[in-house]
Amino acid sequence: MDETLKFAGKYRIPSARLVEYDYGSNGLYFITICTKDRATFLGQIDPDTALFQPSSIGQVAMDCWAAIPTFSPFVELDAFQLMPNHLHGVLRINKPGGSQIICQPNRFGSQSQNLASIIRGYKSAVTKHATMNQLAFGWQPSFYERVVRNQDELIRIQRYIENNPAQWANDKHNPVGIFM
Repeated sequence: MDETLKFAGKYRIPSARLVEYDYGSNGLYFITICTKDRATFLGQIDPDTALFQPSSIGQVAMDCWAAIPTFSPFVELDAFQLMPNHLHGVLRINKPGGSQIICQPNRFGSQSQNLASIIRGYKSAVTKHATMNQLAFGWQPSFYERVVRNQDELIRIQRYIENNPAQWANDKHNPVGIFM
């Protein structure tokens, strides 16, 4: 059997990425990363104050997010919120002399200094810490991204991120949530 056809059309989820977009170009990106099976590894939301209280691995996840510009100096951090089973963040890729929103096909080859490499490095750092400290933890294999297209959209996303803990009680993935 031809190995290239063995899994054709099976076991692969189509990418939600924009085909004609260079994810290494300067711009703003709204990111959501979920834990494996939506498990609440990262902490909890205080039901009285709606404030997030990180677990030990949640604190590492927050620290690693804050360290992204150390390893990718062309990245600026914007809004961020860790939740019990996911995180939301806005990253700005701002390479000196880089162009804004390049619409050209992604190519095979080096995957450095682009959004996927930034997220891969982040997820790896958190996972490595969990493994070294024998903490139960895992990420969902991929992540969600949205290219932020204008200032109004950025403001809406920032508000959504900021208000996310207050919505936790109604989240369908909250194991003790109130489902209305």
